[in-house]
Amino acid sequence: MKPTLVVLAAGIGSRYGSLKQMDSFGPAGETIIEFSVYDALLSGFERIVFVISRAMEKDFSESFVKRFPAHVAIDYVIQEMEDLPEGFHVPEGRAKPWGTAHAVMAARHVVKEPFAIINGDDFYGRTSFQLVSDFLSQVSVNENHFCMAGYSIRQTLSEHGTVSRGLCEVDENLFVTSIVELTKIGFTPSKEIAYQDETGQQVLVEGDPFVSMNIFGFTPAFFHWLQEYFVIFLRETGPDLKSEYFLPYILNKLIKEKKVTLKVLPTPEKWFGVTYKEDKPFVTQMLKELTSRGVYPSPLWKGNM
Repeated sequence: MKPTLVVLAAGIGSRYGSLKQMDSFGPAGETIIEFSVYDALLSGFERIVFVISRAMEKDFSESFVKRFPAHVAIDYVIQEMEDLPEGFHVPEGRAKPWGTAHAVMAARHVVKEPFAIINGDDFYGRTSFQLVSDFLSQVSVNENHFCMAGYSIRQTLSEHGTVSRGLCEVDENLFVTSIVELTKIGFTPSKEIAYQDETGQQVLVEGDPFVSMNIFGFTPAFFHWLQEYFVIFLRETGPDLKSEYFLPYILNKLIKEKKVTLKVLPTPEKWFGVTYKEDKPFVTQMLKELTSRGVYPSPLWKGNM
């Protein structure tokens, strides 16, 4: 059974200022998502499922899907704020979606095979997709053994502002023992790395630990946990209008309770992405260089693979 790639593309991108998932970055006007899909297909993924917002549906269905060759199996689901467990409702005044774990949960009705998830605005590199694909080819649909491509934190920061990252602690066999979503991570003036804790204090990050860039490999068993722990999350933080159900939140709980394992697959690839508009020139230049080196054809879908 070949794995499916789930692309999280519902975020509006408030810091970027527009729908960055639809923006052009490649030499022939390609989106970042197209490079990810291209790499995934070459790495053994068979189907692509996009998680999008209701506001994106018209542009997505009428124009965006036409960017891909007709033979590429593409489906999409809508991340709805109203997709809540029985007995819960959307708090009055909430405007943001419920976060990455909720976005993955939106795919539960259409994904029945092992799958990877990625962000739609990040570039991961082909080796990362191959590592996750190889892992997923060795697990059954009911197993609670998951994986993630691991990037060093220093290779994942923006020069133009702070970001959020899932900071990982691992054991000697590279199984994650803790994964915590940290916000406002960035470089200090002396090029050290620091994040802001819950009290607003700046805390330095020691060493160069692995972080999650939301490229995970899961089995369909994960959907059960997503729904079960969403109830817990809503009871704890539901009334907070800005609370988000992050993947590190549920994964950390599952790991601590020894219900799942999460294997880090160290990747040599350099991550890059667009959090801020100022990131675009760098991303555009990187994709241009990769294309000039022959890693990608131009246009990307030349010859339809």
